[in-house]
Amino acid sequence: MEFNKNKQFTVEAEILKVLGHPIRLKIVAGLCTRECNVKHIWECLNLPQATVSQHLALLKNKGIIEGKREGVEVHYSVINPLAKKIIATLL
Repeated sequence: MEFNKNKQFTVEAEILKVLGHPIRLKIVAGLCTRECNVKHIWECLNLPQATVSQHLALLKNKGIIEGKREGVEVHYSVINPLAKKIIATLL
């Protein structure tokens, strides 16, 4: 593969910036394996619900995850292919 010197890497840099926090990295890595609701995520990470919700909101706003309402719960999953690729490389 040849390096493209004209590529700007803006999208990639933004994804890496968002994934650069250990909590967000853990959340996305977990969501790459299965969909989860916020309660399950904060219980697994042993973090306050408010902390997890803040990180989920940022990940959702940046287009890395999405939430699907199922009854009273929202189940989150990773929708960004580049984020999935980064996590797969790290694991």
